[in-house]
Amino acid sequence: MGIQCSKFTACCWNSQFKATVLEAPDVDAAENDEMSEVDGLPSFREFTLEQLKNATSGFAVENIVSEHGEKAPNVVYKGKLENQRRIAVKRFNRMAWPDPRQFLEEARSVGQLRNNRLTNLLGCCCEGDERLLVAEYMPNETLAKHLFHWETHPMKWAMRLRVVLHLAQALEYCTSKGRALYHDLNAYRILFDEDGNPRLSTFGLMKNSRDGKSYSTNLAFTPPEYLRTGRVTPESVIYSFGTLLLDLLSGKHIPPSHALDLIRDRNLQMLTDSCLEGQFTDDDGTELVRLASRCLQYEPRERPNPKSLVTALSPLQKETEFSISPLCRFLLMS
Repeated sequence: MGIQCSKFTACCWNSQFKATVLEAPDVDAAENDEMSEVDGLPSFREFTLEQLKNATSGFAVENIVSEHGEKAPNVVYKGKLENQRRIAVKRFNRMAWPDPRQFLEEARSVGQLRNNRLTNLLGCCCEGDERLLVAEYMPNETLAKHLFHWETHPMKWAMRLRVVLHLAQALEYCTSKGRALYHDLNAYRILFDEDGNPRLSTFGLMKNSRDGKSYSTNLAFTPPEYLRTGRVTPESVIYSFGTLLLDLLSGKHIPPSHALDLIRDRNLQMLTDSCLEGQFTDDDGTELVRLASRCLQYEPRERPNPKSLVTALSPLQKETEFSISPLCRFLLMS
């Protein structure tokens, strides 16, 4: 998503943010439409196609923020509702979700989740062949953008730790709500809000659109059991979490098999991003490598669960506040 320099830029990883988790109230949205809110978010609702056309200026090309996949192409647009709330609208292709009832049931289920570690799903639209999802808009790009394609300032170690903690907390929350499976967890699924907080996209909680039942995964980082069974399990999501730990450690995509070879050889220097030199202790680096190794275990039952990930990552968070750099302060004031 396009970076808004007046709010936040890649150089602003030192901006101050809150570290506490705001848990959503455990309320059935179907029973009480006025509750189930986080930071004033409304309950899940159904939008008309006309409302979403107006919000996105007729699905204008200039409002496209991402496009994914050849087999099941879809497009994500940015938009603004009449009440000025900014939204992200995911528009599936016309062959996706042939059963409207499956789509609505799945969207409503994901839409009941409310947590400030997620890009919460605000609603959906199901008219004719159209299938659309509406979520909170995150104005400050994806983790992939800031980690792999930075232009001036690489992501600091403290922020990388914050990303993995927030992600683990998001997975723990989703698991507690019965949504432990996640579709294709990767650096493009983590986005940054207007305050610079990392959040997990709820779009990845939706089942595969082609059959409404299964989940798929990125074959570049496929868990071993997916090759055997073709199915994704909660333990498969933890394997993907391990690949993200490697991404954050190295600052680039490292295939898990190659990374495991480096881990076995105790070659932390070869595995770690050179931009991070001097930013962390050997103990902290070793702990993160150890955790990645546990997540990437061949046997799914040997991998940690989200709760144990949060427990392991919380003590590593040594910075709770960050000062704004002079360059960032200039951009924020411009």
